[in-house]
Amino acid sequence: MYFSKSKYTQGIQCPRMLWMQQNMPEQFDSSVINESVLSTGNEVGDLAMGYYGPFVEVEFDPSNPKRFTKAAKQTQELIRAGEKIICEATFSITGHFCMVDILRIRDDGSFDITEVKSSAGMKDTYLHDMAYQCWVMEQRGYAVASVSLMHVNSAYMRQGELDLQGLFHVEDCTDTVKEMALNVPTRMDKIVAVADAGEEPDIPIGLQCWKPYECGFRPWCFKELPENNVFNLVCMRKDKGLLLVESGCVGFDDLVSDPNAFDSLTDKQQLQILAEINNLPPQIDRAEIGAFLDSLWYPLYFLDFETFHEAIPSFDGQSPYEQVTSQYSLHWMDAPGATLQHTEFLGATGTDPRRRVAENLCRDIPASACVLAWNIGFEKGRIRAMAEMFPDLAPHLMAIHGNIRDLMTPFQKQHYYTRDMKGSSSIKKVLPSLFPDDPELDYGTLEGIHNGSEAASAFQHLAELPPAEQEAVREQLLRYCELDTLAMVKIWERLNEVSA
Repeated sequence: MYFSKSKYTQGIQCPRMLWMQQNMPEQFDSSVINESVLSTGNEVGDLAMGYYGPFVEVEFDPSNPKRFTKAAKQTQELIRAGEKIICEATFSITGHFCMVDILRIRDDGSFDITEVKSSAGMKDTYLHDMAYQCWVMEQRGYAVASVSLMHVNSAYMRQGELDLQGLFHVEDCTDTVKEMALNVPTRMDKIVAVADAGEEPDIPIGLQCWKPYECGFRPWCFKELPENNVFNLVCMRKDKGLLLVESGCVGFDDLVSDPNAFDSLTDKQQLQILAEINNLPPQIDRAEIGAFLDSLWYPLYFLDFETFHEAIPSFDGQSPYEQVTSQYSLHWMDAPGATLQHTEFLGATGTDPRRRVAENLCRDIPASACVLAWNIGFEKGRIRAMAEMFPDLAPHLMAIHGNIRDLMTPFQKQHYYTRDMKGSSSIKKVLPSLFPDDPELDYGTLEGIHNGSEAASAFQHLAELPPAEQEAVREQLLRYCELDTLAMVKIWERLNEVSA
């Protein structure tokens, strides 16, 4: 097997992963790959190249079968030519190669390695990544003077042109990485022994199935588990689930048969199990639901926000990975039995939408109105952020903030619970459990955008589309957000029905 830094870190996580890649690649579940995260990583990596000043970048053609050899040769030529900063510098030894994000050459001929990550902090796997690079370079005969991690600084706030020194934070990891590099050969021997085995390795499931990254071969490794297993329980910690599996409590039936194991579960988890194995009818606490409904008042508004976030902030007053509110949908009724009304707002393409969102929100929602949202922590957080950013609108915004009530509450407290909710109080679980055959309330029937992640990505990349496509995507965004608030209206109506 030919190793790279990514294969090495995968082997550290679980060498069985490498065996599966070689022998059973068809079992890989590609849904674990987040294209948006990969795209962000590329954008951050490209921008970070200029952090230390002028640089040269090694050419890399993915379609060239000799791409690594060619890149390594060009790297040697650039070093001999006296270049001081080389990006994507490539080094190889027998069976191994690595690409260094930013390589700086000191006057004494030693090297500084900088690994660039789009995250906002350090992770253990990054240290293994850097240790492998350090080891390859030292095996190649180069003196590594320092090793650093460059990551996004979440505390940075853009004002005017991007400030790379503020956007990125550099951590010196030299001592830790050099010590870890000494252990690379031993670790490599263990990884190779498993990865090149003739038969599928017998490695039990563990935290490595999820950490540091979810493994795409997990469905294969979990194939012997029953459909209803401990890892399907709502809010089940992975470490506790693994302990239960080790004790023989794997499926829901196992948990019910073991009083100690069952008693260790939360009330929500116990109800999820009992509803499933006994096929219980809907569990409805009419008194509690009625009390919740009695706490609301008219005019009654149903609010949903959509947001996006960027590693590289586009607008003044924006920080990396800040949730930027880009649109909302509102349904409302002025009085009991009044006609249901709807309005919406979607920010202009390529502009900072926050001021317009805040202004329109104050125009559309009376300060005295009762506002329903789903999982209100998100909506309240966005309103607080806009109030801080726009002091002139803060009184009205904070009045809305104070009047928000959470429609998720009856489901979160399981005052209304059905087996189909699978222990979850997410609207994406609650809605189909209450309205299983209503195409009007089926997110799957929407065109183009079906969830919040797709909505965020769509808005973020709108400006890259031709005008006609922009209009089509904007319409998709509006219809998706509208369904979120219509869904809340329908759920509220169902709560009124069952509490009567």
